[in-house]
Amino acid sequence: MDQCPIAGGTFVMGDAHGDGLPADGELPLHTIDVGGYVIDETAVTTADFATFVDATGYRTSAERAGTSAVFGALVADESTVVGQAPATPWWLEVRGADWAHPEGPGSDIDTRSDHPVVHVSFVDAGAYCDWAGRSLPTEAQWEYAARGGLHAARFPWGDELVDGPGVRRCAVYDPDVWGAPFPAEPGSGVGVVPTTPARSFAPNGFGLWQTVGNVWEWCADRYDPRYYRRSPRHDPAGPDRGASRVLRGGSYLCDDSYCSRYRVSARSHNTIESSAGNTGFRTVARP
Repeated sequence: MDQCPIAGGTFVMGDAHGDGLPADGELPLHTIDVGGYVIDETAVTTADFATFVDATGYRTSAERAGTSAVFGALVADESTVVGQAPATPWWLEVRGADWAHPEGPGSDIDTRSDHPVVHVSFVDAGAYCDWAGRSLPTEAQWEYAARGGLHAARFPWGDELVDGPGVRRCAVYDPDVWGAPFPAEPGSGVGVVPTTPARSFAPNGFGLWQTVGNVWEWCADRYDPRYYRRSPRHDPAGPDRGASRVLRGGSYLCDDSYCSRYRVSARSHNTIESSAGNTGFRTVARP
């Protein structure tokens, strides 16, 4: 993994534009001091994760459970579907979906060695970090690095999502790819590889690639939507309690019709054994 040294500094953390969902806890804005650290230039790729699995024989949460969450438009074989998320029916629980079979049985990662690994739980990311002698970034480290030195910008490159008609700056939901507005019909995306190579588009001002869009990235922090109200100024590490962990950066499924979480300040969370076809991670050096 190519590494990016971050000198550290002071920044204003949170949503400076009022774009976020109140329940996500992107406010209040608060000033944070971050010490220096070293972070991966890209999300951990399928090739990186395969090296870890080959060396250790590790089985992911999805492999142990036998199922994981897949975007419905990608599912070719309905017989592999064993459940559906009530609040987000475009997510289907698919038997046999895992990091090596992102859309379930019949899919593979043969053409995705340089794509971010997906179907990785917080537990799985932690196991990789233990093997590699790395750690997950704190939420503050992640946001500071993702901003790339830009103050209060929506995205790692500025405030506008696109430079012009059809010009994308990151991998988010594209109706031209899926053939329909979000969430597209089940099976309509069969044959589509939803992620893009980890070094697609352009790096931010610090040299990090695709910190928003493509895949959600796990952070070390426990999640609390009220944490910003009491966050310490110097290198906050998240609350002491909480059943779920923070996710940052949005993914290829982020769309303004229901979710605008591909902004650098946006937050989400999930339980530590949960995995999905749009969730990965990047790491930082241990002190």
